[in-house]
Amino acid sequence: MTAASDGLEGVVAAETVLSEVDGANGVLIVRGRSLDELAGRTTYEDMVGLLFGGFYADLPANIPAALGVARVEVFKEVAALDTGLLDRTPIEAMRALTARLGDGDDAQVAFRLLAAPAVFTAAVIRAQAGEAPVAPDPTLRHAADILRMLRGATASAAEADALDTYLVTVADHGLNASTFAARVVASTRAGLTSAVLAGISALKGPLHGGAPGPVIEMLDEIGEPGNARAWIEGALARGDRLMGFGHRIYKVRDPRADALKAAVRWLDARQGRLEFAEAVEAAALAILREHKPNRALQTNVEFYTALLLEALDFPPSAFTNVFAMGRVAGWLAHAREQLAGGRLIRPASVYVGPMPKKAA
Repeated sequence: MTAASDGLEGVVAAETVLSEVDGANGVLIVRGRSLDELAGRTTYEDMVGLLFGGFYADLPANIPAALGVARVEVFKEVAALDTGLLDRTPIEAMRALTARLGDGDDAQVAFRLLAAPAVFTAAVIRAQAGEAPVAPDPTLRHAADILRMLRGATASAAEADALDTYLVTVADHGLNASTFAARVVASTRAGLTSAVLAGISALKGPLHGGAPGPVIEMLDEIGEPGNARAWIEGALARGDRLMGFGHRIYKVRDPRADALKAAVRWLDARQGRLEFAEAVEAAALAILREHKPNRALQTNVEFYTALLLEALDFPPSAFTNVFAMGRVAGWLAHAREQLAGGRLIRPASVYVGPMPKKAA
């Protein structure tokens, strides 16, 4: 009998040229380039080109322009926002609007899907606040237009750069749960929209992309640095998961945390909040070493994601949506990679239920 691997731990399910997560050394490589080379040094449009290269024969030569046009096209679906959708969480409303897009496997479909989380999330947030959605400006960089559609006003260059850094940092990260879900659906030849919807559905879970929001709740409840130790020790005593710390793969500090911490530093008005968060982080790491000395629990991407997205005026309820804005590029690249050379993904299972009784 073949032994089952709980959570597919240690099982190699695909070969990929897209990204490598070296958890032992805290290194993320995307198509031959380390995160250190990419975060804060390249735009999301450049990251799309890097991930999509070789997978889309009809890849546009001018990616920023094509993405701008796609934002305008998908904005037409915002008209479908109604009270039923606005009563849903932002991730559920965004997913429902994305489901209105046609399926297919070409670059035109892919660019609409790249645009969808950005356009739909901004529209949903504004509509839930009683404000009219803002139409895209196709001439702007993707990150800058996201903030403009969210706020109804032009963002500063530092703010756009900070969001760009976030989108680049989370664009791809090995065979995580949502990317694996997208590849499974792509392997059935269901189409890119179906694959992206699978990715969104997996991402919204609190054990995957649904976790950054509670970091803000934790910081707000702690209130000031002097309360950190008592609050954290109380949470651990209750058996609560400490959001923003620990990762299934990384045994050292998550490199994405440092990239996002640097991006928060660009936003001068947030330095007081950052200093408070750093104090909470230091207290948490010290307490985790004391309480769990045999486990490598370091700061992960969720902690500084929360600080950055809060600073950019995204409500915590929509943090997972912003994660999807970046990760959709990875889903689409993996989906095309799966289509190019992969078989239908169909793992085996080990039956552990009762056997039929033999006839007398």
